Amino acid sequence: MSGIHPFRVLRAKPLWIANGVITGVLALLFTVFYVGANIDPVDHMKNLPVGLVNADKGAAVSGKQVNLGAQISKSITKSTMSGDKIDWRVMDEKEMKEELGKGKLYGALVVPHDFTSSTVALTGAATTGTPARPTLTVLTNQSAGSVGSGLARTATTQAAASASLQVGRELNAQGGAGQTKLPAAARVLLADPAAVTVKDGHPLDAHSGLGLTAFYYALVLVVCGMLSANVISGQVDHALGYTHNDMGPLRLHRPLIRATRVQTLAIAGTLMAGLSLLMGTLVMAGAVGLMGMDASHLPLLWLYSVCAIAVTGIGALTLLAVFGTPGMLVVTLVFIGMAVPTANATTPLQALPGFYRFLAEFEPLRQITGGIRAILYYDAQADAGLTRGWLMMAVGLALAALFGFGVLGWYDRKGLHRIPAEAKPEKTAAPA
Repeated sequence: MSGIHPFRVLRAKPLWIANGVITGVLALLFTVFYVGANIDPVDHMKNLPVGLVNADKGAAVSGKQVNLGAQISKSITKSTMSGDKIDWRVMDEKEMKEELGKGKLYGALVVPHDFTSSTVALTGAATTGTPARPTLTVLTNQSAGSVGSGLARTATTQAAASASLQVGRELNAQGGAGQTKLPAAARVLLADPAAVTVKDGHPLDAHSGLGLTAFYYALVLVVCGMLSANVISGQVDHALGYTHNDMGPLRLHRPLIRATRVQTLAIAGTLMAGLSLLMGTLVMAGAVGLMGMDASHLPLLWLYSVCAIAVTGIGALTLLAVFGTPGMLVVTLVFIGMAVPTANATTPLQALPGFYRFLAEFEPLRQITGGIRAILYYDAQADAGLTRGWLMMAVGLALAALFGFGVLGWYDRKGLHRIPAEAKPEKTAAPA
């Protein structure tokens, strides 16, 4: 027995230095990942996809066919004011609705079929009463993400307002002195003829969290897989007798069952796959059954949930097995630290700095969120993110297996065997 008081370890500089470095780096990384990704989405925004629909049929003016909608569309797409922040995608109404219904557009600007005729009517039929204003419609898409939808709404509203002023200048230039014969209210209206209306381009059910239930549901799946991996890893080590298990004041030991590192990971992975059936079922039951989350395609949602937890958990088990004690920090950074800001949920990828967009290409939470969003909001359409979700989960599982069993097999061949916590573990329970 040593006569050294336990608190004397606090005098050891390596203890402070090692833990200070680890916790300090962790605090800095989380700050960079979370705050850095969201500190200025407007400035970082690049190529945010927004639809531009010209349904205007035009009208004859002084014997000449005029289409103000075409002029507006051309002006918007060639505008240098927005630079490369907005990716204006010219399309028809049918295509626009399909793209909104797959989450591929964050919003749209629609010029209606009677825009030219309604606008031209202001110059003549405005002599009596207040004429009806032509409208430009801004469509939002919260299902693709509230921040992205908000950015698209701001851009399309500004574009519509600018287009209205441009049309007003053209009308006044064409009308010349004749405009002075119109009432004052009509002349003011001609300066800014178009009214801008905002509508939801892809309405969601009431219990959809304003388009965020897919993200939070996916986050629950990832957290379940990550945390259960930590639990399963410890319990498998205890069951094999490599570690003790503290239960309150009791310390439990089991006889040592020697197992290679590869065998240990295989046991833990099998346990994770089996328990994922339970966890996936309970997550869906809790979200849909208890909390009332709007959801359809329940069998598919259940299967996807089970697979997402299993793949996340096996990936986390691999990192824990390969890196040992530091593995939990690696798992936390991979599945939470780098994952949440790049999930394409709260902030769109197009509004993130380039480094974060790179991370989003392979971060698990982004892939899982895309699949859940497709199931919950987009009628489980394959090209709305579901195919990518399945494919990336398969790739992730394959990489985890290759990396985990490959590295652990090398450990085993090099004789880097595990050492039990105690040389002669006993199957007893005694005060800790």
